Amino acid sequence: VQLVESGGGLVQSGGSLRLSCSASGFTADIYAIGWFRQIPGKEREGISCISTRDGQRDYEDSVKGRFTISRDSAKNTVYLQMNSLKPEDTAVYYCATGLSFDCYYVMVLTDGNHWGKGTLVTVSS
Repeated sequence: VQLVESGGGLVQSGGSLRLSCSASGFTADIYAIGWFRQIPGKEREGISCISTRDGQRDYEDSVKGRFTISRDSAKNTVYLQMNSLKPEDTAVYYCATGLSFDCYYVMVLTDGNHWGKGTLVTVSS
């Protein structure tokens, strides 16, 4: 199981970025995939997840309405479209899977997750 994040970079406040989470070693669209972020000195927080049950999508309140999670099954990739970015969105962003169907297992029971190495997003004011 391997996850590789990409798409991070430097963007001005109000701008947009699309992060990609490319999966290998397993079929991503039959498992829940989550996005997390970590600000230096703070705990990693879960911000979004897409499950396989009715394509359910969950968002943490601070990103709701600005971020959108989606899948491309043909590319075995999950995306996080981030719009209206704010300086407080600056963090290292990670994707993860618990190889389960439900977002609860990847977002809450994180000890069993497989993680990517992360991609840095910096939002300037």
